[in-house]
Amino acid sequence: MNRTLIMTLAAVAAALGALWFTNDAVTPREATWEDVLAEAKTGGYRTITTTELAAAYSKNPSEFLLVDTRQDWEYRTGHMRGAINFPMEPTAWSRWRKADALKELLGPDKDRRVVFY
Repeated sequence: MNRTLIMTLAAVAAALGALWFTNDAVTPREATWEDVLAEAKTGGYRTITTTELAAAYSKNPSEFLLVDTRQDWEYRTGHMRGAINFPMEPTAWSRWRKADALKELLGPDKDRRVVFY
């Protein structure tokens, strides 16, 4: 009987540990502007303010590829004129899973300015 009780408690502890670990792993914390700037610097990306984007986009919209990364339903409720929808969750798994589709979306033009929002 002691062995059965120990095995039951071990199974319950393992299940609770797995639930805690998976819940913690899939709940991303909200990024701050400083986080965005640090990640952009690490990845070699440049940032642009909305004011700078509006001015440059109004002069030459064909120079930009605007990519709305929100979910379909969010995109349908309103998006920047000319933006295309490429829904992506803010997780490493989502970025890895959609890497090929993103490469295809971006195409061969390396000089075009791409804006993700």
